[in-house]
Amino acid sequence: MPKEIIIGAQNEQQNPTEQNVQNQFRNDLSLEEDRVLRPQRMSEMIGQRDVFARLEISIRAAQKRREPLGHVLFDGPPGLGKTTFATCIPRELGVSFQIGNGATLKSPKDVIPYLTNAEENSVLFIDEIHRMQKSVEEFLYPAMEDFRIDLTLGEGVNARTLNIQLKPFTLIGATTRTGLISAPLRDRFQMREHLDFYTVEELAVIVRRSAGKLNVRIDDDAAFEIAFRSRGTPRLANNRLRWVRDFADAKANGIITLRVAVEALDMQGVDRLGLDPQDRKFLETMLRVFRGGPVGIEAVAHTMNVAPDTLIDEVEPFMLRSELLIRTPRGRRLTEKGFRHLGANPADYEDSSLFSFM
Repeated sequence: MPKEIIIGAQNEQQNPTEQNVQNQFRNDLSLEEDRVLRPQRMSEMIGQRDVFARLEISIRAAQKRREPLGHVLFDGPPGLGKTTFATCIPRELGVSFQIGNGATLKSPKDVIPYLTNAEENSVLFIDEIHRMQKSVEEFLYPAMEDFRIDLTLGEGVNARTLNIQLKPFTLIGATTRTGLISAPLRDRFQMREHLDFYTVEELAVIVRRSAGKLNVRIDDDAAFEIAFRSRGTPRLANNRLRWVRDFADAKANGIITLRVAVEALDMQGVDRLGLDPQDRKFLETMLRVFRGGPVGIEAVAHTMNVAPDTLIDEVEPFMLRSELLIRTPRGRRLTEKGFRHLGANPADYEDSSLFSFM
């Protein structure tokens, strides 16, 4: 089995209260469940078959040549399997790997331990790589291309440059915002793979498999219902499943039937399209206050008393993908599907002189 090396912040030394101990126990239990539900090998992964096929070829070729795998950049929305791919690849290669986060790499000195600790043909995974500072990106250029780093020791006339040769390694980056990565860094990744949303059928398979790992009985139609309300995202599907499992344990003898799944998700406020209460509040505010739009996102955010970034990053993408909302030069506007989902007739809102349609 490959050795896993995780470098991160050290735990604070403190005397926790009983409540802190209980919270830590719940957090550890949740992390343990995440590890249990996360596939350990690429062959266990559901969906993303095109990405899987391309990576499998590259991995086999690298093993045959006994060379490090080319650098890989995964991009796509949260919860689609970027981290899972990144942790499965070194297991397929049979090599060690390190895990870092772009937010913690604020200067070149922060990334040096990762590079110097890298073993032959090992993997360095940097999550949220778009959050790295520009200076760190530039420091990585020779490390990725020539497997070396240049350190400057001293200052002024006494300064000298030290060249350190690194062992060949593979850098895997994961990002939800590819546009924030500079073009020179993006070009140094030999493989760039975009992860797309999953089908309901693929999510249903994931839900059934996760239920088995959690030792809970679930009917096929219940698994399909959970998958249908999970926005094409495995992480959401597993989170929904955990809630439904709790509901079933408390009220249905631990067995998840279709009726139990529907009641649990309805109680959580998740509707048939996968919208949660904040999503519906967003649409209802546009309908009630702005008569369906067009309207600027800042106006909706201030009316809801939430930050505009929250709506832009967390709420709006699913609305656009579900065709409940569109963007126009004059602002956001509900589509006919959006009106119908709220039980409203678009024709009733077309006569407004302030909020006319384009």
